[in-house]
This record gives sequence, C-alpha cells and structure tokens, in this order.
Amino acid sequence: MNHIISFFENQHPITGAFYATIFTWLMTALGASLVFFVKKLNRMVLDGLLGFTGGVMVAASFWSLLSPGIEMSPGEGFIKVLPASIGFALGALFIFLLDKILPHIHINFKDSEGIKTPWHKTTLLVLAITLHNIPEGLAVGVLFGGVSLGLPEATISGAVVLALGIGIQNFPEGVAVSMPMRRLGVSRFKSFWYGQLSAIVEPIAAILGAFAVTFFSPLLPYALSFAAGAMIFVVIEEVIPETQQDKYTDFATMGFILGFIIMMSLDVALG
Repeated sequence: MNHIISFFENQHPITGAFYATIFTWLMTALGASLVFFVKKLNRMVLDGLLGFTGGVMVAASFWSLLSPGIEMSPGEGFIKVLPASIGFALGALFIFLLDKILPHIHINFKDSEGIKTPWHKTTLLVLAITLHNIPEGLAVGVLFGGVSLGLPEATISGAVVLALGIGIQNFPEGVAVSMPMRRLGVSRFKSFWYGQLSAIVEPIAAILGAFAVTFFSPLLPYALSFAAGAMIFVVIEEVIPETQQDKYTDFATMGFILGFIIMMSLDVALG
C-alpha cells in the first residue's frame, strides 16, 4: 500500500485522479467479465452484491467526503456546516435532474425512467449503471484535487482508499450490467462490452472534479459534499429499491452492512 501511495504522491492531482479511476473502471470490467464464466447468476447473489455496493457508497460518502468537507470549512456551529449542507443538496439535486432527463431502466424494474425513447432495454440498463458511476468518479477526482491545496483533511492516502473502495464496489456493478444483459439474450461479448462501458464516465468525471477543485480552491468543501449528496441520492433512489423487488431483501441488507463496514474500516485504518 505504501508503494501505491508513494506513486500517487509523485503525480499531478489530475493525473492521479485519472489513474485511480482507470483502476475503478478496470474493476467494473473485471466484474462484467464474469459473464464469460458463469451461465446464470442467482438473484439472491445479485441482490446481495447490489446491497454491498450501496453500503460502500454510503460509508464513502461520510468518511471520505462529508466529514473532511465539514472539517475544512471555516467558522463554528451552523456556519461551519453550511458549505457541506449546500454542496450535499446541490449534489442530490444534480443527480435528481439527471434521473429525470436521462433515459434508463433499473435491473429489477419493468418500466423505464427519464425522457421516453425507443431505445432498446439493454441501452437503458447501461445508462442506469452509468448514472451510478458519475458521482463515484467525481468523488475520487475532487479528493485528489483537494490534495494539491495542501489541506490536512485531504490526503493522498484518503484519496487512494476512496478509489480502492469505489473499485471494490464497481466489481458487482459490472456484474449487475453484464449478467442481466446475458439473460436478455445479448451475446457474452456484447454483455461484457456494455458492462465495462458503463464505467467509462468515471475517469471523465474524475478529471472534471480534480480540475475544478485545483483551480478554484474555495470550492473544495462544497465539491466534496456535492459528490457525497450525489452518491447518497443514487443509493436511496437507485440501488436500494433494486434490491427490494424480490424475497432476498434480508440478504441485500446484510450485503449493505458488510459493504459499509469494509469501506469504513478501509478509510479509518488506511486513510
């Protein structure tokens, strides 16, 4: 781990954010590649994996984003928490608007959301997971960008741990695209291709986030909280409802708790 942190310490924050999200993208591709080796994924396992994803995202939102954002804000009392509150609300609003505009369909739902289009169900499924990945890439980029400002609350180790946690939960996200596509009759290669493609937005969002914070330093507390609000909205509106459509809700809940514990432990122990 020390070698990895040393590597990123020698990189420009924007370059570091790009490299980190290439890793998270590859983890999505690794999850999507399961379609080559597994004929059918048990619904219980899929719901558990989605729950795990939600747990990691919620833990990362607080320990990696919200808490540092509050700590680095000036003032006391309500004044100190104001930037985090504004950023959090704007992040949730951003994904809310994307959710209403971007056509997509959730894994365990029949009806699509967003603007109505004649697009195929497979395209809508990819867009649903892509929606998950935008705030994840943004979160990694913002934290790497914050390192360049020299603030004690934004560290390379914290940014690397966040990327590691996002990468871990991207594995089930890759599975969550490729396996349902295969079930719809799409070829194995196309299922894999669309699965990994759903995470291509992460490096793009990371670069934008790192760039914004690097050149507009007062934005950092707002940007960290913005990413947290976007991630929490995704978990509540997208991830959790997808796990509650069958009889494996308890398994999904335990997956959520496990994901939360792992991300919390990584951030506290290594960040």
